[in-house]
Amino acid sequence: MVIVMGRGGTSFPSLEGKGSQHRVMVSRRESLDVTMPMQASVFFQGGTLVLQHSDDLEHVPVPFQFVKSRWRCEAYHYHAVLPWMQDQGIRNAVPRWQRLGLTLHDTRELHDYQIQALDAWKQARGRGSVVLPTGAGKSLLATHAILHVNSSAVVIVPTMSLVYQWYALLTNAFQTEIGVYYSGEKRVLPLTVTTYHSAGDLIAEYGNTFKLLICDEEHHLPAKTWGEAALMAPAPFRLGLTATYPEEHEQIGERWRLDELIGPIVYTQRLETLVGKQLAAYRTQRVRVDLTREERASYDTKYAIYTGFVRERGLRQKHGAGWLRALMHLSTSDPQARRAWLARRQILNLLESCQGKLAALEALLHEHAGERILVFTESNAVAYTIARQYLVPVISHETGVAERKQILDAFQAGHYCVIVPAKGLTEGGDVPEAKVAIVLGGGASKREYLQRLGRILRKKEPLQAVLIEVLVRNTIEEGKVQRRNVPRENC
Repeated sequence: MVIVMGRGGTSFPSLEGKGSQHRVMVSRRESLDVTMPMQASVFFQGGTLVLQHSDDLEHVPVPFQFVKSRWRCEAYHYHAVLPWMQDQGIRNAVPRWQRLGLTLHDTRELHDYQIQALDAWKQARGRGSVVLPTGAGKSLLATHAILHVNSSAVVIVPTMSLVYQWYALLTNAFQTEIGVYYSGEKRVLPLTVTTYHSAGDLIAEYGNTFKLLICDEEHHLPAKTWGEAALMAPAPFRLGLTATYPEEHEQIGERWRLDELIGPIVYTQRLETLVGKQLAAYRTQRVRVDLTREERASYDTKYAIYTGFVRERGLRQKHGAGWLRALMHLSTSDPQARRAWLARRQILNLLESCQGKLAALEALLHEHAGERILVFTESNAVAYTIARQYLVPVISHETGVAERKQILDAFQAGHYCVIVPAKGLTEGGDVPEAKVAIVLGGGASKREYLQRLGRILRKKEPLQAVLIEVLVRNTIEEGKVQRRNVPRENC
């Protein structure tokens, strides 16, 4: 396949030489009896499968709907309707993917659990999700899946840091050019990496050029807009990777289901079974602090506003696990809901920046002096306060790609012993040198907890990893961590 550059730097298969062939076909067709019936066919168009010349078909299966004078369905139904197409003798004009003849240059051997996961995926006909802890080698497993399919593949990731991480991994693994597709660069090659935000545009135009779809951090897919790329892709082979598979309530309502978009869970491995073997041994620790008198008064006032509204409207009873989303939605139109939502935000900011936590942080930094430390916070303001106090770098959404790489490289080399990820490094960012994580604030979800733990679990003998959560007594933080069901040691 010849690759040429299109608008905005996009590369696509060249159509050179096909125009004349097309004209010859038309002229021959014109010379035939115009009443001759044409063979039914299915082709790919903008994320859908389109059935044409279907007049002689007695039955069109359920996924197809008659829209704009033609039978159409979402492209992800391709694997399901393919047997019907073959049985009916319908011409398959969908695939444009290439056989690649790849050679794997990554000499790392797969662990037993990775081999088992790959075999399970193969036995499921190359469709399904693999659930492994952060740091357990999901991306290495994916390179072997690409080798197995040995055809055009696209990898979809949530962050730009993961785009570059996958780009480097695939380049080194297969010693070939790798395409990247996002707002700043659009280069489509047989192996391409893109983001969930950009994948919709890529798949709409080039979806049928990829036989394998890999969704990293696939727990994002159920979100309505993020799942569209998987919905639009005809790729018959699909691999989902995550450390935290979405729970049932995260896949209902207007959200997509992963077993429909990707396939069932084909393999899962718990964190505890790998700790001390493929992953670093670890311990968790909780440090509890108190609010000052002034902070407590402010907390109690805001808490009364926030919880009072939630109780008054019965949000938990009406919406179950989705009650917080309901509050956020109400806050856009209801002044009282807005007041409650702002009170909640003020509570979270207070808890994250309170004097007790900052004092505890200073003590912990002294206790672990000389070790590589990640300090997690959800607040940019708190992150930069810490940065100024201790002269350490911050990684936030404002940090550019080049600066981010420079900070992580310097951290790995030991030039920095502490970095502060503000809403960063939960996903992506390979920091095997880090062995201490201090959590000052953030979400209480099991997913976020395990992802932060995973940042420090890449094995480096003889160091033991430690995750330290700093909590405020008698506040909503204590209730959050008690509801989180995760493995802990030495808490």
